[in-house]
Amino acid sequence: MTMPRDTNPYGTIFGGIILSYLDQAAMIEAMRHAHCTWVTASMERVDFIAPVRLGDVVEFYTETTRVGTRSVTVRVEVDARRHATGGVARVTTASVTMVSLDHSGRPVPFAEAPPPMITGGAGA
Repeated sequence: MTMPRDTNPYGTIFGGIILSYLDQAAMIEAMRHAHCTWVTASMERVDFIAPVRLGDVVEFYTETTRVGTRSVTVRVEVDARRHATGGVARVTTASVTMVSLDHSGRPVPFAEAPPPMITGGAGA
């Protein structure tokens, strides 16, 4: 749900707030392919179609559109469930390329990508 701290002077949500959540949604989709370190390589296209308003519930839908050896491309569609009416509007779409990295920060094929390091916890 969008909150007052996320609004601009026009009463709509800052585009950067939507981009941040969009980036996280793409990373979660990439993690379906491999549990490794994923970073955003590019956002090839982002279209802001309609504003997100204060109080709207924002929903993110992802789909992998390309799988490479070191990267995946994810389509993200963003809908806003309108607080005032209950209707749903498509507000943003994007194509995001995520790259898998090894522990030294170099791109690595998925098969060679090590599992995330777990530190701390009980018995550690």
